[in-house]
Amino acid sequence: MYYFIVNPKSRSGMGKCIWNNLRARLLQQNIEFRSYLTEHVGHATTLSRQISSLGTPDAPVTLVTVGGDGTIYEVLTGISDLRSVIFGYIPTGSGNDFCRGMALPKDPDAALTSIIRQDRIMEMDVPCISSEGSKYRFGISAGMGYDAAVCQEVLSTPFKKIFNRLHLGKLIYLFIALKKLMFLHLFSMTIHMDGDRIYHYDNVYFTAVMNQKYEGGGFKFCPDASPQDGMLDVITAEGMSKLKLLLMLPTAFFGKHVHVKGIHIFRCKSIDINTSAPVSVHKDGESGGISDKISIFLENNSLKVIMPMV
Repeated sequence: MYYFIVNPKSRSGMGKCIWNNLRARLLQQNIEFRSYLTEHVGHATTLSRQISSLGTPDAPVTLVTVGGDGTIYEVLTGISDLRSVIFGYIPTGSGNDFCRGMALPKDPDAALTSIIRQDRIMEMDVPCISSEGSKYRFGISAGMGYDAAVCQEVLSTPFKKIFNRLHLGKLIYLFIALKKLMFLHLFSMTIHMDGDRIYHYDNVYFTAVMNQKYEGGGFKFCPDASPQDGMLDVITAEGMSKLKLLLMLPTAFFGKHVHVKGIHIFRCKSIDINTSAPVSVHKDGESGGISDKISIFLENNSLKVIMPMV
């Protein structure tokens, strides 16, 4: 039995159309499944909690997310016991950073084929972010500052739908990034890692804590990040002019930014971040509100993820 949690509004409404085609294929192939369409923010978490409770570590349920990167954190957050689920992912969003980092098929049909065959299973680290009294799991990245502010505005702008329909979804991130940079206020930040390493920076742009190499539609911010190594990778950008940051960002698509002065890369198992003023927070590209403190750590258990054949 396959359980599908579907975000019909992903890719500006194209998610429902993509799912209808996949559903027809499942029916044609007489594959046993149940599907649930999300109706509001947070619904995927509720559905995930209900479905995952049907599994056990010895008899896990196969739970498939059909949506964008932002749907992933909701589903991961809802899983009652990571050991009781085999996780599959079919991309219907515009960013595709999870697919990019995990080397999953970006084509929904190819993704479904791999899930049906269950080609191979990989154990993935699952981070958890604590902010303003709430906890969420995520699969890609979470962070504070400039990148989070860009994510929040992209989610609210009506231009996103227009760009997605023109298959130019990545350009909206660039447009908003340039706009936000013009009016960005920098802040101070203190970072505590693994309880014994402390760093303080002034004039910070952002810090991202990453489980994958990519975020923001293809920025390879942490080139050595791996979702299997039991570590979090962290990037902090600080102490540079806005022009220098602007010139640096294109190089981050290729991971060539790591030696730029003001870019700091760390690895840790847990991290606490405190800022001098409340700033934007994101988790897997979705808004995490505004806060001056977040904590991130890795869950004790990993998640089984369906992967394509090598």
